[in-house]
Amino acid sequence: MQQVSEWLEKLGLGQYTQRFAENDIGSSVLSDLTDQDLKEIGVSLGHRRQLLRAITELTGREKDAPRASVATAPSAAPQDAAEHRRVTVMFSDLGFAATSRLPSR
Repeated sequence: MQQVSEWLEKLGLGQYTQRFAENDIGSSVLSDLTDQDLKEIGVSLGHRRQLLRAITELTGREKDAPRASVATAPSAAPQDAAEHRRVTVMFSDLGFAATSRLPSR
């Protein structure tokens, strides 16, 4: 909860620290918050927009940051990245079907 409190202070929205704490909103659930959730805990419209934008930026940076365990772990086996799909092809000669009905000479 301390991380969320510090984050709110950085955003200039420290007045919501108590509300976040009362509703058990920690850093692990920030990305799950919706506009309705923030409205329910009493965050004003402008501040809701500001918080949602900041949460998006925060979660975007977390996804972009490489994780040490993933970056240093060697891959066990190379994986084939090609995608294989079955394809069915049908050829038909419609010209033959049309001429076979013509009267013979």
